[in-house]
Amino acid sequence: MRIQLVEKDPKLLEKLTRRLEEAGVNVTATAPRSEEELAHWQPEGNLIVAGQHPLFADLKVLARSAWPTPLIALLPTLDPHDIVEAARSGAMDVFDRSAGINQIADWVTYWCKQHEASQSTRRLSDHFYSDTCSFMKTLQSNIERVALTDSTVLIVGETGTGKELAARQVHRISPRREQPIITVNCAAIPETLIESELFGYEKGAFTGATNNRVGLIEAASGGTLFLDEIGELPLAAQARLLRFMQEGEIRRIGSVTSKKVDVRLVCATHRNLAALSEHNEFRRDLFYRIDVLRLDIPPLREREGDITAMANWFIEQQSHKLGVPAKPLSKSSLQILEAHHWPGNVRELQNVIERALVMSPGATLDIALSAGAMSDHTEHEEASASTTRLAADDSSQELSLEDYFQRFVLQHQDAMNETELAQKLGISRKCLWERRQRFGIPREKQKSA
Repeated sequence: MRIQLVEKDPKLLEKLTRRLEEAGVNVTATAPRSEEELAHWQPEGNLIVAGQHPLFADLKVLARSAWPTPLIALLPTLDPHDIVEAARSGAMDVFDRSAGINQIADWVTYWCKQHEASQSTRRLSDHFYSDTCSFMKTLQSNIERVALTDSTVLIVGETGTGKELAARQVHRISPRREQPIITVNCAAIPETLIESELFGYEKGAFTGATNNRVGLIEAASGGTLFLDEIGELPLAAQARLLRFMQEGEIRRIGSVTSKKVDVRLVCATHRNLAALSEHNEFRRDLFYRIDVLRLDIPPLREREGDITAMANWFIEQQSHKLGVPAKPLSKSSLQILEAHHWPGNVRELQNVIERALVMSPGATLDIALSAGAMSDHTEHEEASASTTRLAADDSSQELSLEDYFQRFVLQHQDAMNETELAQKLGISRKCLWERRQRFGIPREKQKSA
């Protein structure tokens, strides 16, 4: 547990720090020294102990700067009025700063234990919380910050990384948490129905419209609208969505009047929207509208220390769900987990653990990757080796993106189809075809046997 002491009295600071460190609490005593530093100040601990400090004479200022890190306060007196004001300012508890050092230290230690217990319970019930991965700690901090605002959020990451979980977490800790979050998978709704689903329609607007229908945007009014896979949204629907974002109002299909709605928009995609907008596959003005606050979710293979920890967390969760005993992972299984590339990310890991819990007969869990997963892993290794060879072959000069594209396509087009080539290059099939035409390397039709 790490706490941050905000206190100007050097004697109290020194004595309390020494006593808390003896109790096993890690103490940070840094604090901003000017208004300029205060504007960029970020808490460095899991809990803040607020004493007296010239920049934080008003406890509200400190609580606002520290949010969402919890705060407890040392007050010069415990007058009931002061206690009430401290609570209104955001302090979880208060204590008399004139008390003995041992008493103050015991009080701080108690709240450290309370905070750790609440964090442990929250992590188990809600979602996996990374204690080791710096990427995920940064992501968690960013989620807590963007949740404070009503600005539009764009969540990007590979398939299976947990973009919807991040969106729900943003909503859960936002001021809109008491209102609904409406989730829309833009890739799952037929193109002919997407506009009526989002905006609703009036009775008689088209054949089959026998009643008025509230759209999903209107249903989310007061809360959050989560548009998953927004890169798959048709261009016509993108234009109407852009107007909704600009004007804050919608018009049902078949209606002549518009209606104001109050919705916080969160979008997610695994596609490169900037590249899509360059090729007119996604409206550029809409991209700029939704790319306000961005949350980048790293793939599982880049989350250092998380694979084994998350596997153990899934064992606890899935064993309870399936009604089977939890078992530890075997040594060979741990090696397989760490060596695998995880193209399906967290979703793939969850399925692997669930399969192992059901199918492992012994006292330990034996991980068995599917043939498809092993094939994906082999292809990734071959692609990585190919990239290494390209770099080695051209060590005297740096390859441009165009050179790399041409050499990669020429080297792999006999072994891969167009979909596989596009996936490896991180572009769409249409973009691959356009680049082939531009560079003069059209694909020859495969000869039939």
